[in-house]
Amino acid sequence: MRCPICKKPTDGSAANRWRPFCCERCRLIDFGRWMGEDYRAPDAPGERVREPRPADRKD
Repeated sequence: MRCPICKKPTDGSAANRWRPFCCERCRLIDFGRWMGEDYRAPDAPGERVREPRPADRKD
């Protein structure tokens, strides 16, 4: 198994507390990408995207 961030070989067993990542650093990089909306889960077919309310918008 390889770390999805740095591509180094990693232990995929339960003994690796950061799996599927090789270390905490890679786990935090991935988390930051999710929080920064670099990753997005696909919408279900036909599902409408909610427009942000004025208070939700980032200016």
